[in-house]
Amino acid sequence: MQPPLRIPQDCGPQETAARLQTAARAALEGGFLIRELYEKPHEIDFKGPIDIVTEADLTAEAAITALLQQEDPEVPIIAEESATTGDGLKDGPAWIVDPLDGTTNFAHGFPYFCVSIARVKNGRPEIGVVYCPLSDELFCAVHRQGAWLNGAPIHVTAVEHPLQALIGTGFPYDIHQDLDDLIIQMRSVLPRVRDIRRAGAAALDLAYVACGRLDGFYEMRLKPWDTAAGWLLVTEAGGEVTDFGGGEYQLTSQEILATNSHLHKTLLRLLG
Repeated sequence: MQPPLRIPQDCGPQETAARLQTAARAALEGGFLIRELYEKPHEIDFKGPIDIVTEADLTAEAAITALLQQEDPEVPIIAEESATTGDGLKDGPAWIVDPLDGTTNFAHGFPYFCVSIARVKNGRPEIGVVYCPLSDELFCAVHRQGAWLNGAPIHVTAVEHPLQALIGTGFPYDIHQDLDDLIIQMRSVLPRVRDIRRAGAAALDLAYVACGRLDGFYEMRLKPWDTAAGWLLVTEAGGEVTDFGGGEYQLTSQEILATNSHLHKTLLRLLG
């Protein structure tokens, strides 16, 4: 049985509210299937040396895309397991779907993964939903309307001093290509903050920044489906999102830094 649809009653015009409802329903549908498969033996295929896909990714993506196509048939869908290019990110509306962010965690029984769905227009997210099926937490955001967790408003932290900050990060699948840069970044950031967490699901990490469980998050080489919903969650919760140079973040950016805004300049300097 799926959990109830807990989205805010007042989230903008009727059309916007309907689109948020569609995204939330799709995320819950995908999350329900993932939860059903979590404790069963998994079918694992490899997209790269350490980049895997399971039956849960494919099952959830099929269900999510079917629902989105039914409810919003004219809008293209860019989904992780079926996407070949980033076409559609800058021209008009599109749905961007990660059916299971944190596949490696899922496959190992590590309970930190989520569904991520965003509706973007001209390359910028208008609606974002991140659903964590094991904790039954539905994060959602609407452009210029706010961000919520299970229907209650959320906000980033007010932490200003790095030594009081808990920072999230992640490692790309082609880690050997960026290993020197990753080590330099870690040496720069780790001694100057309270601690760093590397949990393995960027969309959920961004949601945690939005709700105040993390004070910041940074990573390189993420894909649009990793960041589209989380980017909107952070900014609508009062945070800031840029690349490592402080430039405007885009879905095709190779770097993302998301913070509570108070720590942004400090972390830019450390990452730079």
